[in-house]
Amino acid sequence: MRANRTLEIGTGFFVLLGFAALAFLTTQLPSSGLKLNGPKAGYRVTAKFDNVGDLRPGAPVSMAGVTIGEVEGIRFDPADYKAAVTMRIDKQYSQIPDDSDASIQTQGLLGGKYVGIGPGGSDTYLKDGSTITFTQSAIVLESLVNKFFANMASSDRGGSSGEGSSDGAQESGGDAGKEKQK
Repeated sequence: MRANRTLEIGTGFFVLLGFAALAFLTTQLPSSGLKLNGPKAGYRVTAKFDNVGDLRPGAPVSMAGVTIGEVEGIRFDPADYKAAVTMRIDKQYSQIPDDSDASIQTQGLLGGKYVGIGPGGSDTYLKDGSTITFTQSAIVLESLVNKFFANMASSDRGGSSGEGSSDGAQESGGDAGKEKQK
């Protein structure tokens, strides 16, 4: 009886430990917006995009595959009807050319979004308050699928009338060939 009770307490403690680990990992996901560590030092830059897709605050900002910062905020700019993304770049990455480009990319096929920065060639660098002017918006999978099916539907409509006429020409040509053989 006593061994049974010890086993139950041990199992309960193990389950609670598992839930605590799951809660901790959930707060560390980029899309959760919850972070246990405080604000980091760095400088803030802004980039405006036509469409940010499902980019979230806390998403990584990377350059050449290396995380150099994170997205701090996303807001709608009513002046030019674009999404303004504020990014914090770690202070050790202070020599990013100011003509660099920013694009919203996807981690894997179904992964979360992140901002990728491609280097420019300028001799002046981004600093606190800079704006990245060259941007490429997120590719939204749903719109790509819709375009694909729209193109397929339009090619089927346009191609069927052409196929019918070419089939008729082949049939008549084929019949003529058969008549010549007789």
